[in-house]
Amino acid sequence: MTIDELPIVMARCLLFTMLIELIVALILGVRDKKDILNIILVNIMTNPLLVSVTVYITYNRIFNRIASIVILELLIVIIEGFTYKKVLKFKKINPFILALILNFSSYFIGEIINYFIY
Repeated sequence: MTIDELPIVMARCLLFTMLIELIVALILGVRDKKDILNIILVNIMTNPLLVSVTVYITYNRIFNRIASIVILELLIVIIEGFTYKKVLKFKKINPFILALILNFSSYFIGEIINYFIY
C-alpha cells in the first residue's frame, strides 16, 4: 500500500466497519434510531484513528503487528464502551460487552472479507 491509497483504505475500512457493526447491533436488538446514529458516530470517531495507527505501526515496523492490533482494539473497546454507557438508551447488554461484540465482529468479518478479496 502506498500513501496515496491510504484515504481509500480508510474509507473502505470505515464503511465496512459501520455496515458490519450496524447489522450485528440490529441482530442484538438495538432498534432506537438515536442509538443507531450514535453507533455510527462512534465509529466515525474511532475507526480512522485505529486504521491510521495500525497502518503506521505496520508500515514502519515499530511494534509487532498482531500485538499492536490487540492493544489498539482493546483501547477502542474501552473508549467505545464508555461512550456507549453515556449515550445509548439500549441497556439489554452491558455497553462494554456491546462494544466488544461489535468490534470483535467487525474485525473478524473484515479479516474474512479481506482474505477473499485480496
